[in-house]
Amino acid sequence: MKELILIIVLSGLWLSNVSAQQYKGDIREGNRQFKSEKFEDSEISYRKALDVQDGSIPATFNLGDALYRQEKFEEAGRQFAAVGTKNTSKEVQSQAYHNLGNSLLQASKLDESIEAFKQALRLNPDDMETKYNLAYAQNLKKQQEQEKQENQDQDQDQNQDQEKNEDQKQNQDQEGDQKEDQQQQQQQQEQNDQQQKEQQKQQQEQEGKISKEDAKRMIAALANDEKETMEKVKKAKAKAKRVRTLKDW
Repeated sequence: MKELILIIVLSGLWLSNVSAQQYKGDIREGNRQFKSEKFEDSEISYRKALDVQDGSIPATFNLGDALYRQEKFEEAGRQFAAVGTKNTSKEVQSQAYHNLGNSLLQASKLDESIEAFKQALRLNPDDMETKYNLAYAQNLKKQQEQEKQENQDQDQDQNQDQEKNEDQKQNQDQEGDQKEDQQQQQQQQEQNDQQQKEQQKQQQEQEGKISKEDAKRMIAALANDEKETMEKVKKAKAKAKRVRTLKDW
């Protein structure tokens, strides 16, 4: 972080003496407070200076420093960005872009931070501190990209494992359904075979049985046949007796 406490030079040329004195006093007060690490108070003093002289480069730059020390990184970045676009020396612009890069880095805006450091180096190529910060930001981005890729690969592996498990489960369910169907078919076949055997048995038993009426008729028929047979036997005997001749001894 480059802390640049800029000194006002010839600012009273276009300001009234009162305004100039007030402006200088606010800047000096802000600088004293900043050095004493009273960053909130220094912020107030620099803002007062800007109320007197709007767009002042020293007040804007130093306000960015005070905000940065309070970890108000995005707001600090806006102050440094404003200085970077001002028509001032390359050294001041380079320092502003350097601090802008730090502010953006702290705000987790890596791409913007890297670009700010590059812009600072375009203005001051020999700034070793900016080179170091640029390399740090680039390395941090590379690490984040690697972690992101690893997380994506891990998520992909997990998704593949999940799909594999789902396929296995689906196959197991299908096999279970097929096995259950086979068991049901086997049970149904066994039931059908059993029913068929019982029907055959009942049919055989039914065929082997005769009704009472049939039995009576059969008994009556047998009785009639026997009676007729006995009659025939009797007649045969009688006839035999008639044809038999007794000898007269």
